[in-house]
Amino acid sequence: MQIAFRSFAGVLEKRKKFYEKEKQASGSTALEITTADIEELKSCKVPAMIDFGAKSCGPCKEMAPTLEVLNNEWQGKAVIHFMDVGSYNQGLEDFPLQVIPTQFFFDKDGLPFVPSEKLQEEMEFIMYNKKETKLHVLTAHQGVVTENQLREIFAEMGVE
Repeated sequence: MQIAFRSFAGVLEKRKKFYEKEKQASGSTALEITTADIEELKSCKVPAMIDFGAKSCGPCKEMAPTLEVLNNEWQGKAVIHFMDVGSYNQGLEDFPLQVIPTQFFFDKDGLPFVPSEKLQEEMEFIMYNKKETKLHVLTAHQGVVTENQLREIFAEMGVE
């Protein structure tokens, strides 16, 4: 599957500055976001996940308490974001979103997470590659992810 990524340097730089100011002011990373910024996620320097869902979605509501717990617990160790695609759509063009909930994972180096064989047997991941180069660009999971599954995923990326 070929994925087209759009780069708007000026817009990205403004978003990045806003994000950094917000993070410095609060001392924490917000769970709920209104813009999906793939470059921000890749530049976190810690493992990161963005969950696309909707506040009106039953399975998304089921995951909400887990996302809140892990976001609070892993401040400074990992970034957990949730974006309500029913209310916001900025940045969605960078993600091949087909259903909600869907999560995308990045390691501390900003690369797509590569799950172990064991984890791939337990959960179904979708690995997106660029058509021309076969370069792995995104790792996704569609559907509900439990707290234990998220802990396993992030443990493989070095988060305890």
